[in-house]
Formats: sequence, structure tokens, C-alpha cells
Amino acid sequence: MYKIDFNHPINVHFMGIGGISMSGLAEILIKEGFKVTGSDMKASHMTDKLSDMGALINIGQTASNITDQIDLVVYTAAIHPDNEEFQAAKSKNIPMLTRAQLLGQIMENYKYSIAVSGTHGKTTTTAMLSYIMLEADVDPTISVGGIIDDIGGNIRVGSSDYFVTEACEYTNSFHAFKPYISIILNVDADHLDFFSGIEEIAESFHTFATKTPENGKVIVNGDMQYFDTVTRDLKCQVITFGEDPKNHYSAANIRFDEFGRPTYTLVIDGKEITDITLHVFGKHNVYNSLSAIAAATELGIGIDAIKAGLLHCKGAERRFEYKGTILDNVKVMDDYAHHPTEIAATLAAAKNTDYHELWCVFQPHTYSRTYALFDDFAKVLSVCDHVIVADIYAAREKDTGLVSSKQLAEKIASYGTDAFYLPSFMDIENYLLKNCKKNDLLITMGAGNVDSIGNELIKK
Repeated sequence: MYKIDFNHPINVHFMGIGGISMSGLAEILIKEGFKVTGSDMKASHMTDKLSDMGALINIGQTASNITDQIDLVVYTAAIHPDNEEFQAAKSKNIPMLTRAQLLGQIMENYKYSIAVSGTHGKTTTTAMLSYIMLEADVDPTISVGGIIDDIGGNIRVGSSDYFVTEACEYTNSFHAFKPYISIILNVDADHLDFFSGIEEIAESFHTFATKTPENGKVIVNGDMQYFDTVTRDLKCQVITFGEDPKNHYSAANIRFDEFGRPTYTLVIDGKEITDITLHVFGKHNVYNSLSAIAAATELGIGIDAIKAGLLHCKGAERRFEYKGTILDNVKVMDDYAHHPTEIAATLAAAKNTDYHELWCVFQPHTYSRTYALFDDFAKVLSVCDHVIVADIYAAREKDTGLVSSKQLAEKIASYGTDAFYLPSFMDIENYLLKNCKKNDLLITMGAGNVDSIGNELIKK
């Protein structure tokens, strides 16, 4: 594998540079003195920002973008071998790295690298740990899969030995990392267009855990079903967190304010330490925060900075994010949840708030996930009073013809819930404006562009 030498900056070309992760890596390299070029299918605020920083970006991906001046090409999982740029780079014998391979090499430049993994909660937990480290003034470098207010985006380039990032399991990309601290939040069935099932996913997380060096630490959910699979034969220290008081880090006396934000008593090795108050919503985030506390404690960060960081952390954009109010005090929230477990957690958080009836506009994400988890989606969404299902967001896939949003709506309705399919965002917006009532709560939900519905409603 090609190895970057950060003492000798080169010309790096990013295929898909506008993506949330790729743009962050490009920004790191620019600030490290590398010359960066790139391409994407459309312009965005990400590509505009990189252009302002000096990157040369082409809109559209053609072979002519791959010049002889390029020393290295970085590409994402969304780039297929028939892509013109990919083929041109191959024909010119230009070294190529995946996004994850580059991120892994960047991490090796930091003594204290922390990788946050798990099927759910990565972005929020990375945000939590980022806020703690910023509060502790350790000047970290941060790469996160969402927008964080306090760093003005998804990337922050520090000048210390601390680096914190998300670690995604899709295509086993996190196997390219060798972090000093590995956090494993949970293991669940997802990305079934790549994995054969939950057993293979659990093995993938085990492989990730083995990448942690012997002097490093794995911080892992001690309550999860596949704990033994993931942690078997590890040579590094294993630190557990979770609901069970037997874990190294646990929470007692959990309570919620009127907005659904939790306060709890932090318990470490059976000893009550202090009360922790979160700015994010839901019981699931109590356990996410425990993993961040464990990592920060292992890095020597004091409890005052931990408490302050968690109190200030509002999470990342599109995580139970309040958008505004429409009609007669109808609150509009938006959430990135696109897996049944995530949906259940978000709706449970909503139950801790005050509302009349609960509306959910759900946009399924990918045909493979919708098909594989069809019954689970229907069951968790049926707890709402009203569900509108939008068209499936295809992302990297093509319509298989095996599943549709209309079928999902009908399945949800079979549980006795008012659920139906509407073909366009405009139809959905008009229906909501006519039918939402005083003090209702509306959540737009999904990993696609469903958040635009709330944005448009707020404008009207």
C-alpha cells in the first residue's frame, strides 16, 4: 500500500471531495501543506469552502481531471471501477488509497488517536468527546461525520497529539485504523448490502478491536449481545460501559427535564462520582456519554472539563435537532435515524417531551436496508400517531423492485397506526399544513434529504 510522508507534501486528488468525510480529510491535508485537487458531481458549501482554501475542484468526473501532476488519488466506496477518473488513474499507474486508508495513515501521526465505532451513535459520541477535549483545552484534531457548531463544520485541525474521529464499519473500512483508544458503542444488523448478517458484522468489529495496540484501550458496551465475540483474545485493556452496574462506567438515577434532556449520577467501578447533565436528548445518549467519559478519563482529562463539555454539547446537526415551530405551536424536529434501533431511540426520546400527537415523516434509506429490516421498520414506526412514508432514498443503489415505500406504509398501518405513502415532498408539506393540530410534534427522519421538508415548512 502507498504510504504518505507528511514531511514531504504531495499533490493529492480526491474523487468525491464534497462528501462530509472526504472534505474533512482534504482540509487536513491542505493545512498540512499538501496541494489538493478534487472532483464531485455537484457544487456544495463543502466544495466552495475547499476552493476558498486553495483546492482546485472540478464539478463532474471525467478522465481529463486526472493529470500527470497528481501523485495520489483518494476515493470513496461510492466510486465504482467504471468511473472515468478511476480508470484514468489506473491507466496512469497513479497510486490510489481509499478514504479509510488515508484516514488511517493520518491517525498514525498522532500519539493519542481515538476512533469511535458502533452501528449507531458514532457522530453524537464523537461530538461529545470533541466538546470535552475542547473544554479541556488539549487542542485536538477532529474529524466527524456531521456539522458541529463549536468547530464551525465537520473538521478541526489542532496542533497537539490528540485526534478523534468516527470509524465506520461499512465495507470494513475501519480495519485500516490502529487507534490508541477504540470505542465500540454497539453491534447491530446494518449495511446488509455488504455484510451477510449480524455474525459477520460482529466479527468485523472484533477485527477492528484487534487493531488496537497492546498499550491501547478498547472501550466497549458491556451489555451488548456480541460482547464476547468482539472482545475475545484482545491483548489490550478492555473497559466497559453500559446500564449494568457491573460495568466500569454506568449511570444511576436517570431523570429527564421537560425537553427530554437527561441528568444522571455517574458511577465508576461501583462508586458514585457526580451528576452529569446532557444537552442532547434520550436515554440512549446517557450510554453514549459514558463511553466518551471513559475515553476522556483514560486520557487524563478531569471531571470538571468532562461535565462542562457534555453540558455544552448539542450533538451534531440532524440529531433530534429542533428546527422551529409551525401552525399553532407544532414543533418541528429532524433526526438522521435510518435504522430501526435508531428510530426506536429517537421516538423514545420524543416520548420524554410534551406534545399532543406525534407525527413522523420517514424517508427510508437504501432499498437493501428497507427490504432486510422491513418488519422492524414497520413495528418501531407504529408507535407514532401518524406516519407519512416518503420515497426510498436510493443513495448508492438502484431500485430492486423488491420493496417500496407504499408497501412499508401499508405494513405500518396494519398495526393500527394512521400511516400512508405520499409521492412528493410538496404533497407531504401540504398535507402536514392541513392536518397537524395544536401542540403536535413533527419529526422528519432519515439519512437522505427528508430534512428539507422541515426547512420548507418553517419558511411558510
